[in-house]
Amino acid sequence: MITVQELLFNRGLDKNAKIKLVRHKDQRQDLYNLYRTEYNEFLKYQNSQSKDVFRDVDYIVSFIGEEGNRSRFIGVFKIIDRKTINENHFEYQMLRENGFEDLTERVIINWKTAISWHQWIKNKMEVIEIQAGLHYRQFTDYSDFILDFHELKEIVKNQYSDWKKMLSITKGIYLISDTNTGKLYVGSAYGEEGIWGRWCKYITTNGHGNNKMLKEQIDVDKDYAKHFRFSILMLLPRTVTSDQAIKKERLFKNKLGTNSFGLNSN
Repeated sequence: MITVQELLFNRGLDKNAKIKLVRHKDQRQDLYNLYRTEYNEFLKYQNSQSKDVFRDVDYIVSFIGEEGNRSRFIGVFKIIDRKTINENHFEYQMLRENGFEDLTERVIINWKTAISWHQWIKNKMEVIEIQAGLHYRQFTDYSDFILDFHELKEIVKNQYSDWKKMLSITKGIYLISDTNTGKLYVGSAYGEEGIWGRWCKYITTNGHGNNKMLKEQIDVDKDYAKHFRFSILMLLPRTVTSDQAIKKERLFKNKLGTNSFGLNSN
């Protein structure tokens, strides 16, 4: 059994320091997406606590909780300051430690006792997976993700099997949101390769997917698609016809107003 302690100490983490392992998981929000897309907001989340859980702690080893007891390593942080705002609010100032970059987002551990989200490092945690260059969470559920354009590009480029399998076997209505302008695009995937096949087209065309309006934007700014985020609005049966899928697509366009105020042109 390889433990996360072995990996960390072998890369220079001070064995004599006071260190806590911390597992972040919050049913109210997608913390991994927050970490990936709004890093400073994630740090505010991590640094602000209702109890003084990091009192007299030198370092925290931070993880984001996934399905079951799976926990993804995201970094080692040194605590350099602590402030008591009131009896229910404590603020910590932390700096991310260098030297652990090759482990970040790749190491998955089995978290002992999920209800205890912060534990001293003496509690050994088994490494159950080290993913090769993986910079996104595993596929879990069709309604449980939002993918940035660069994440989708990595998934398609590397043909990650879990995403390819699950997106290929279903058809549906999907949403592209432009986080720079707030505009939305609604599309439908009803081909043989399902949502996977349709989304691959966005990657091979640098983001426009042969859509007229998106192509016009990308012709002006080749990096326009870097602000895109992809998600699924509705799953459709494998037997759905193109007419049925387009009818559902039109319904969502009307609901979201993407013809009048968004990125749909028809």
